[in-house]
Amino acid sequence: MEKEILYSGHPAMFRANPIGFLIAVALILVFGLGLVILLFWYLRVKATKITITDEEILYEIGLLSKERIDLDTAKVKTLKVKQGFFDRIFGIGNIEIYTTGDVPEFVVASMPDPNRIRDIIKQSKRN
Repeated sequence: MEKEILYSGHPAMFRANPIGFLIAVALILVFGLGLVILLFWYLRVKATKITITDEEILYEIGLLSKERIDLDTAKVKTLKVKQGFFDRIFGIGNIEIYTTGDVPEFVVASMPDPNRIRDIIKQSKRN
């Protein structure tokens, strides 16, 4: 039986650091340095991905070498969404997923609409 993908996404790029984006755009005029910064930033964002299915959470980090964490949604005990003032304005936040203990299994930073992601995980845990 194939798993149904409920959510798949990468961290937000521009909303996570709008001032950094403006600085990088301004630096495009200085020897194209801004393009290098934007390319590096883009690759770093695309190297992080979270996928939520009806049974598990898959967290992937890396482009050339990969680190993958598979976590059964039934084992999730606590979900934390952390948002600062500007994070709330831009609609992003950090998601911490705990199974046991006081240390999160993993933290996904700068995710768009983190409360929706939390709700999807909670819903898949019930099924």
